[in-house]
Amino acid sequence: MMTATPIHAFLRQLDASRTHYSLSSVREAAVMVHVALPGERWEVEFFADREPEVEVFRSDGKIGGPERVAELLRNVVD
Repeated sequence: MMTATPIHAFLRQLDASRTHYSLSSVREAAVMVHVALPGERWEVEFFADREPEVEVFRSDGKIGGPERVAELLRNVVD
């Protein structure tokens, strides 16, 4: 019987808890799992040759309007 890799075990747990996630790759030989929780976004990056790296983004609870869209565009264009 094959043992699950750390990323496979992690994804199974997310699936079992019905937690929304998506997968992407932003670094060579790594898979990133984006996990969406209320007020938080987690990025868990798995590598073949080392331990996972985790970064957490938490909301301040403030909801913006069109001015925040303009702010975002200024930040990505500048």
